[in-house]
Amino acid sequence: MSNQEKKVCFCTLALGNKYRALASLLAKDIDKYAPHTSFVILTDNPNEFSNFSQVLAFKHQQHGVKCYHDKRFVIAQALSLFDSCIFLDADMRILAPVSEDIQWLNEPGITARACFNLPIKFAKVIAGTAEAKYCREFKIVKSAIQKLNLDAEWKNIQFVQEYLFAITKDSGKEIQFLRLWEMLANYFERNGLYDGEGNAIGLAAYQAGFPIRWGQMPSLSFFNEKIERFKIQKGQSSMDEMSIYFEEHARIAYPKRSILEKVVSKIGENIKFFYRLLRLKIVTNSLTYE
Repeated sequence: MSNQEKKVCFCTLALGNKYRALASLLAKDIDKYAPHTSFVILTDNPNEFSNFSQVLAFKHQQHGVKCYHDKRFVIAQALSLFDSCIFLDADMRILAPVSEDIQWLNEPGITARACFNLPIKFAKVIAGTAEAKYCREFKIVKSAIQKLNLDAEWKNIQFVQEYLFAITKDSGKEIQFLRLWEMLANYFERNGLYDGEGNAIGLAAYQAGFPIRWGQMPSLSFFNEKIERFKIQKGQSSMDEMSIYFEEHARIAYPKRSILEKVVSKIGENIKFFYRLLRLKIVTNSLTYE
Protein backbone atom coordinates (compact mmCIF):
# COMPACT_ATOMS: atom_id res chain seq x y z
CA MET A 1 0.00 0.00 0.00
CA SER A 2 1.45 3.37 -1.01
CA ASN A 3 1.72 6.38 1.27
CA GLN A 4 -0.97 8.11 -0.79
CA GLU A 5 -3.32 5.20 -0.33
CA LYS A 6 -2.87 5.32 3.44
CA LYS A 7 -3.51 9.04 3.65
CA VAL A 8 -6.33 9.83 1.24
CA CYS A 9 -9.30 8.26 -0.46
CA PHE A 10 -12.07 9.25 -2.81
CA CYS A 11 -15.60 8.71 -1.54
CA THR A 12 -19.23 8.94 -2.64
CA LEU A 13 -22.82 7.98 -1.83
CA ALA A 14 -24.53 5.58 -4.26
CA LEU A 15 -28.12 4.68 -3.40
CA GLY A 16 -30.44 3.09 -5.96
CA ASN A 17 -29.82 1.53 -9.37
CA LYS A 18 -29.06 4.81 -11.13
CA TYR A 19 -26.45 6.07 -8.72
CA ARG A 20 -24.79 2.67 -8.32
CA ALA A 21 -24.39 2.51 -12.10
CA LEU A 22 -22.98 6.04 -12.20
CA ALA A 23 -20.62 5.29 -9.31
CA SER A 24 -19.37 2.26 -11.23
CA LEU A 25 -18.26 4.55 -14.06
CA LEU A 26 -16.48 6.73 -11.51
CA ALA A 27 -14.83 3.63 -10.00
CA LYS A 28 -13.46 2.73 -13.44
CA ASP A 29 -12.02 6.25 -13.77
CA ILE A 30 -10.33 6.00 -10.37
CA ASP A 31 -8.91 2.61 -11.27
CA LYS A 32 -7.48 4.13 -14.46
CA TYR A 33 -6.34 7.56 -13.29
CA ALA A 34 -5.63 7.08 -9.55
CA PRO A 35 -4.62 3.42 -9.30
CA HIS A 36 -3.10 3.73 -5.83
CA THR A 37 -6.06 5.50 -4.19
CA SER A 38 -9.00 3.77 -2.51
CA PHE A 39 -12.61 4.63 -3.26
CA VAL A 40 -15.01 4.48 -0.30
CA ILE A 41 -18.66 4.01 -1.30
CA LEU A 42 -21.71 3.92 0.95
CA THR A 43 -24.40 2.05 -0.93
CA ASP A 44 -27.52 -0.06 -0.55
CA ASN A 45 -25.90 -2.90 -2.54
CA PRO A 46 -22.15 -3.31 -1.85
CA ASN A 47 -21.99 -6.50 -3.93
CA GLU A 48 -22.30 -4.47 -7.13
CA PHE A 49 -18.80 -3.12 -6.52
CA SER A 50 -17.11 -6.43 -5.68
CA ASN A 51 -15.17 -6.47 -8.98
CA PHE A 52 -13.36 -3.21 -8.20
CA SER A 53 -10.19 -3.86 -6.22
CA GLN A 54 -9.90 -0.25 -5.03
CA VAL A 55 -13.50 0.10 -3.87
CA LEU A 56 -14.32 -0.19 -0.17
CA ALA A 57 -18.11 -0.57 -0.28
CA PHE A 58 -20.16 -0.31 2.91
CA LYS A 59 -23.85 -1.07 3.40
CA HIS A 60 -25.99 2.00 3.97
CA GLN A 61 -29.73 2.55 4.01
CA GLN A 62 -30.96 6.08 3.44
CA HIS A 63 -31.30 7.91 6.75
CA GLY A 64 -32.57 11.34 5.77
CA VAL A 65 -35.97 12.24 4.36
CA LYS A 66 -34.04 12.81 1.16
CA CYS A 67 -30.52 11.55 0.63
CA TYR A 68 -28.59 14.84 0.45
CA HIS A 69 -27.48 15.01 4.07
CA ASP A 70 -26.51 11.32 4.07
CA LYS A 71 -23.21 12.48 2.62
CA ARG A 72 -22.09 13.05 6.20
CA PHE A 73 -22.08 9.27 6.76
CA VAL A 74 -19.77 8.86 3.77
CA ILE A 75 -17.38 11.45 5.21
CA ALA A 76 -17.47 9.80 8.63
CA GLN A 77 -16.71 6.38 7.17
CA ALA A 78 -13.89 7.68 4.99
CA LEU A 79 -12.24 9.60 7.84
CA SER A 80 -12.41 6.53 10.06
CA LEU A 81 -9.98 4.90 7.60
CA PHE A 82 -7.97 7.76 6.09
CA ASP A 83 -6.50 11.13 7.08
CA SER A 84 -8.22 12.89 4.16
CA CYS A 85 -11.07 12.19 1.79
CA ILE A 86 -12.19 13.72 -1.50
CA PHE A 87 -15.97 13.60 -1.89
CA LEU A 88 -17.42 13.53 -5.41
CA ASP A 89 -21.06 13.16 -6.36
CA ALA A 90 -21.63 9.71 -7.84
CA ASP A 91 -22.54 11.16 -11.25
CA MET A 92 -19.14 12.81 -11.71
CA ARG A 93 -16.19 11.52 -13.70
CA ILE A 94 -12.41 11.87 -13.50
CA LEU A 95 -10.81 12.74 -16.83
CA ALA A 96 -7.04 12.56 -16.36
CA PRO A 97 -4.31 11.12 -14.10
CA VAL A 98 -4.43 12.37 -10.51
CA SER A 99 -1.17 13.29 -8.80
CA GLU A 100 -0.08 11.07 -5.92
CA ASP A 101 1.20 14.16 -4.11
CA ILE A 102 -1.87 16.34 -3.57
CA GLN A 103 -0.49 19.34 -1.73
CA TRP A 104 -3.84 21.01 -1.16
CA LEU A 105 -4.86 18.13 1.12
CA ASN A 106 -2.06 18.85 3.58
CA GLU A 107 -3.91 21.73 5.26
CA PRO A 108 -6.55 20.66 7.83
CA GLY A 109 -10.19 21.47 7.23
CA ILE A 110 -12.39 21.62 4.14
CA THR A 111 -11.16 22.44 0.66
CA ALA A 112 -14.10 23.22 -1.63
CA ARG A 113 -14.00 23.45 -5.41
CA ALA A 114 -16.72 26.08 -5.10
CA CYS A 115 -17.77 28.05 -2.02
CA PHE A 116 -18.91 31.56 -1.15
CA ASN A 117 -20.26 33.37 1.89
CA LEU A 118 -23.95 33.36 2.75
CA PRO A 119 -24.62 36.98 1.67
CA ILE A 120 -23.51 35.99 -1.84
CA LYS A 121 -25.49 32.75 -1.73
CA PHE A 122 -28.66 34.63 -0.76
CA ALA A 123 -27.97 37.88 -2.63
CA LYS A 124 -31.25 37.73 -4.57
CA VAL A 125 -33.21 37.08 -1.38
CA ILE A 126 -31.61 40.08 0.29
CA ALA A 127 -32.33 42.18 -2.82
CA GLY A 128 -35.96 41.03 -2.84
CA THR A 129 -35.77 39.36 -6.28
CA ALA A 130 -35.58 35.68 -5.32
CA GLU A 131 -38.16 32.95 -5.90
CA ALA A 132 -40.25 31.81 -2.94
CA LYS A 133 -38.22 28.58 -2.60
CA TYR A 134 -35.01 30.49 -1.91
CA CYS A 135 -36.76 32.91 0.43
CA ARG A 136 -37.95 29.98 2.52
CA GLU A 137 -34.47 28.42 2.47
CA PHE A 138 -32.99 31.72 3.65
CA LYS A 139 -35.55 31.96 6.47
CA ILE A 140 -34.72 28.46 7.72
CA VAL A 141 -30.96 28.99 7.46
CA LYS A 142 -31.22 32.29 9.33
CA SER A 143 -33.27 30.55 12.04
CA ALA A 144 -30.52 27.93 12.40
CA ILE A 145 -27.93 30.71 12.62
CA GLN A 146 -29.89 32.31 15.45
CA LYS A 147 -30.09 29.01 17.32
CA LEU A 148 -26.31 28.70 17.05
CA ASN A 149 -25.92 32.32 18.29
CA LEU A 150 -24.06 33.29 15.13
CA ASP A 151 -26.17 36.30 14.10
CA ALA A 152 -23.27 38.72 14.35
CA GLU A 153 -20.98 36.46 12.34
CA TRP A 154 -23.29 35.09 9.64
CA LYS A 155 -21.63 37.09 6.84
CA ASN A 156 -18.43 35.11 7.44
CA ILE A 157 -20.11 31.71 7.09
CA GLN A 158 -19.45 29.82 3.86
CA PHE A 159 -21.86 27.91 1.65
CA VAL A 160 -20.08 24.86 0.18
CA GLN A 161 -21.06 23.56 -3.25
CA GLU A 162 -21.33 19.94 -2.25
CA TYR A 163 -20.59 18.18 -5.55
CA LEU A 164 -16.82 18.22 -4.90
CA PHE A 165 -15.00 18.96 -1.66
CA ALA A 166 -12.20 17.47 0.39
CA ILE A 167 -11.76 17.08 4.13
CA THR A 168 -8.54 16.63 6.10
CA LYS A 169 -8.62 15.79 9.80
CA ASP A 170 -7.92 18.58 12.28
CA SER A 171 -7.22 17.26 15.78
CA GLY A 172 -10.79 16.09 16.33
CA LYS A 173 -12.55 19.19 15.01
CA GLU A 174 -13.84 17.04 12.16
CA ILE A 175 -15.80 14.96 14.71
CA GLN A 176 -17.52 18.04 16.12
CA PHE A 177 -18.17 19.20 12.56
CA LEU A 178 -19.95 15.93 11.73
CA ARG A 179 -22.02 16.05 14.94
CA LEU A 180 -23.16 19.58 14.16
CA TRP A 181 -23.95 18.61 10.56
CA GLU A 182 -26.21 15.85 11.90
CA MET A 183 -28.02 18.27 14.18
CA LEU A 184 -28.49 20.75 11.33
CA ALA A 185 -29.57 18.03 8.91
CA ASN A 186 -32.38 17.05 11.28
CA TYR A 187 -33.35 20.67 11.85
CA PHE A 188 -33.43 21.57 8.16
CA GLU A 189 -35.34 18.46 7.11
CA ARG A 190 -37.87 18.78 9.91
CA ASN A 191 -38.61 22.27 8.66
CA GLY A 192 -38.95 21.25 5.01
CA LEU A 193 -35.48 22.05 3.68
CA TYR A 194 -34.32 18.75 2.25
CA ASP A 195 -31.49 19.82 -0.08
CA GLY A 196 -28.94 22.63 0.17
CA GLU A 197 -26.67 20.57 2.40
CA GLY A 198 -23.95 23.10 1.60
CA ASN A 199 -25.66 25.38 4.15
CA ALA A 200 -25.29 22.75 6.86
CA ILE A 201 -21.67 22.05 5.91
CA GLY A 202 -20.76 25.73 6.17
CA LEU A 203 -22.63 26.32 9.43
CA ALA A 204 -21.29 23.17 11.10
CA ALA A 205 -17.72 23.93 10.06
CA TYR A 206 -17.89 27.52 11.29
CA GLN A 207 -19.35 26.54 14.65
CA ALA A 208 -16.75 23.78 15.07
CA GLY A 209 -13.85 26.05 14.13
CA PHE A 210 -13.17 23.74 11.18
CA PRO A 211 -11.70 25.93 8.41
CA ILE A 212 -13.15 26.14 4.90
CA ARG A 213 -11.13 27.38 1.94
CA TRP A 214 -11.63 27.57 -1.79
CA GLY A 215 -9.29 25.41 -3.82
CA GLN A 216 -8.74 25.10 -7.55
CA MET A 217 -7.72 21.48 -6.90
CA PRO A 218 -4.93 21.28 -9.48
CA SER A 219 -4.31 17.83 -10.96
CA LEU A 220 -7.96 16.83 -10.43
CA SER A 221 -9.65 17.09 -13.84
CA PHE A 222 -13.33 16.18 -13.59
CA PHE A 223 -16.65 16.06 -15.44
CA ASN A 224 -19.87 17.34 -13.93
CA GLU A 225 -22.79 17.59 -16.33
CA LYS A 226 -24.14 20.98 -15.22
CA ILE A 227 -20.72 22.57 -14.88
CA GLU A 228 -19.58 21.19 -18.23
CA ARG A 229 -22.61 22.65 -20.01
CA PHE A 230 -21.85 26.02 -18.43
CA LYS A 231 -18.20 25.78 -19.57
CA ILE A 232 -19.33 24.96 -23.10
CA GLN A 233 -21.57 28.04 -23.12
CA LYS A 234 -18.58 30.10 -22.04
CA GLY A 235 -16.36 28.60 -24.72
CA GLN A 236 -14.18 26.91 -22.10
CA SER A 237 -15.04 23.37 -23.21
CA SER A 238 -16.16 21.53 -26.33
CA MET A 239 -19.26 19.38 -26.78
CA ASP A 240 -17.43 17.32 -29.40
CA GLU A 241 -14.65 16.43 -26.97
CA MET A 242 -16.99 15.77 -24.05
CA SER A 243 -19.84 14.07 -25.93
CA ILE A 244 -18.94 10.56 -24.74
CA TYR A 245 -19.29 11.65 -21.12
CA PHE A 246 -22.64 13.35 -21.77
CA GLU A 247 -23.89 10.25 -23.60
CA GLU A 248 -22.83 7.84 -20.84
CA HIS A 249 -24.34 10.08 -18.20
CA ALA A 250 -27.64 10.47 -20.06
CA ARG A 251 -27.94 6.74 -20.73
CA ILE A 252 -27.92 6.02 -16.99
CA ALA A 253 -29.37 9.20 -15.47
CA TYR A 254 -32.28 9.62 -17.89
CA PRO A 255 -33.41 6.12 -18.95
CA LYS A 256 -36.42 5.72 -21.21
CA ARG A 257 -39.43 4.53 -19.22
CA SER A 258 -43.10 4.02 -19.98
CA ILE A 259 -45.72 6.25 -18.39
CA LEU A 260 -46.78 3.36 -16.15
CA GLU A 261 -43.20 2.82 -14.98
CA LYS A 262 -42.89 6.52 -14.19
CA VAL A 263 -46.16 6.55 -12.23
CA VAL A 264 -45.27 3.44 -10.23
CA SER A 265 -41.81 4.84 -9.48
CA LYS A 266 -43.27 8.17 -8.35
CA ILE A 267 -45.79 6.48 -6.04
CA GLY A 268 -43.00 4.40 -4.51
CA GLU A 269 -40.84 7.49 -3.97
CA ASN A 270 -43.71 9.35 -2.31
CA ILE A 271 -44.44 6.46 0.07
CA LYS A 272 -40.77 6.30 1.10
CA PHE A 273 -40.64 10.08 1.47
CA PHE A 274 -43.60 10.25 3.85
CA TYR A 275 -42.34 7.26 5.84
CA ARG A 276 -38.95 8.91 6.35
CA LEU A 277 -40.57 12.24 7.21
CA LEU A 278 -42.75 10.58 9.85
CA ARG A 279 -39.76 8.76 11.27
CA LEU A 280 -37.79 12.01 11.45
CA LYS A 281 -40.61 13.78 13.30
CA ILE A 282 -40.83 10.97 15.84
CA VAL A 283 -37.07 10.81 16.41
CA THR A 284 -36.54 14.58 16.53
CA ASN A 285 -39.75 15.59 18.28
CA SER A 286 -37.87 18.13 20.41
CA LEU A 287 -36.70 20.15 17.38
CA THR A 288 -39.13 22.87 16.35
CA TYR A 289 -39.06 25.67 13.83
CA GLU A 290 -39.82 29.10 15.20
